[in-house]
Amino acid sequence: MRLFYRCKNARTSYFYILLKCANTKAEDKMSNVIISNGRQKAVSEQDVEYVERKGIGHPDTLIDGIVEKAAVELSKAYMEKTGMVLHHNIDKGLIIGGNSEVGFGSGRITKPIEVIVAGRATREFKDIKFPVDQIILKAAEDYLKGHTRFLDIEKEVIIQSKVLKGSADLNGIFSRGTDVPLANDTSFGVGFAPLTETENLTLETERFLNSKEYKGKIPAVGEDIKVMGVRERDRITLTIAIAFVASLVKDINEYISYKERIVKDVLEHAKRYTDKEVEAFINYGDSHDNGVVYLTKSGLSCESGDDGQVGRGNRVNGLITPFRNMSLEAAAGKNPLNHVGKIYNVLAGEIARDVVKLYPQVKECSVSIVSQIGRPINDPKNLHIDLVLDKGEELKGIGKKISDIAGDYLENVGYITKEIIEGKHQIF
Repeated sequence: MRLFYRCKNARTSYFYILLKCANTKAEDKMSNVIISNGRQKAVSEQDVEYVERKGIGHPDTLIDGIVEKAAVELSKAYMEKTGMVLHHNIDKGLIIGGNSEVGFGSGRITKPIEVIVAGRATREFKDIKFPVDQIILKAAEDYLKGHTRFLDIEKEVIIQSKVLKGSADLNGIFSRGTDVPLANDTSFGVGFAPLTETENLTLETERFLNSKEYKGKIPAVGEDIKVMGVRERDRITLTIAIAFVASLVKDINEYISYKERIVKDVLEHAKRYTDKEVEAFINYGDSHDNGVVYLTKSGLSCESGDDGQVGRGNRVNGLITPFRNMSLEAAAGKNPLNHVGKIYNVLAGEIARDVVKLYPQVKECSVSIVSQIGRPINDPKNLHIDLVLDKGEELKGIGKKISDIAGDYLENVGYITKEIIEGKHQIF
């Protein structure tokens, strides 16, 4: 549970202004918060469930990571020079896949991968100029170096910044903010808790296969991993795509051996997260007899034609969950000060997790928050909390308490800005 303090006149740098109490107190906004228990069946109790996780090397995840890293570094640069986060939104980006030639024991990239980062950012404030393009290019290089092992960034990747200055109206909304910034967009964010067994298993399977420990065990497992979890009543199927590193696989027999070993490891790992029956398939599209296998030079599918785009991948909880309420907002790359397309998605998840921790009778909590452009971010148009309660429990016993939790989070919403810049929140 997150504990908030009630402040009176605290005011330090602009970075911390959002931690002071807003002029409009949370108790004055309760009409904006609606609590309901309209759904009687939790997702985990339904007959079917789909869950997807695009791993750290998937092109959609890579471009999300690049633009988010760039946004964080821009925020830090703005803070260092001015004491505040200036207007920027670099949530448009593309990875254009290259070409490669691979075979067992070897591989080479014949056409470089292209990375394009686009959006808007403040290049000059008063008499201070910011090297926006240089910050973005360095952030992209650093992110790729930190999340890939076999990609030669200098020779095999071309990175371009197409970021322009922001529009006058959005810059104006930034400058009009006083104690509380004004919403940069009319948008909504969604979060839920707890994760189902299928959701948790799907997420943790990718993390397991992309962990430093597992790479040490089987280095041939590349970073581009996608996991699709499907639960049919009490049976879970994991279909996993893994880009193997060609130079570390000597022949078809070793490739098959690796796949069999990984299946065994995944099933053993799954026992930590579920007692349900689990089956796993690796690279289901392979045709061993015809020599059709998933080999790459770099451990990334974007080396050979697969492309990536910001916002097409995981939501802020790291998953794609079609059986849940979801926002299609691309949270990565948005500014963390007043873009509700980022802030409200993070905030909704925080509220939902707190509710289920504090009230065990809540089987499932879904939170949705919608803004109006130009409205203070601590005063959304609506915040809706939908609960699934244990049988026999009634909403009236906890509704006001849960509403108060939401009010406290709204009143202190500025902590999210600080924590996003510090890297404390998952964004994709």
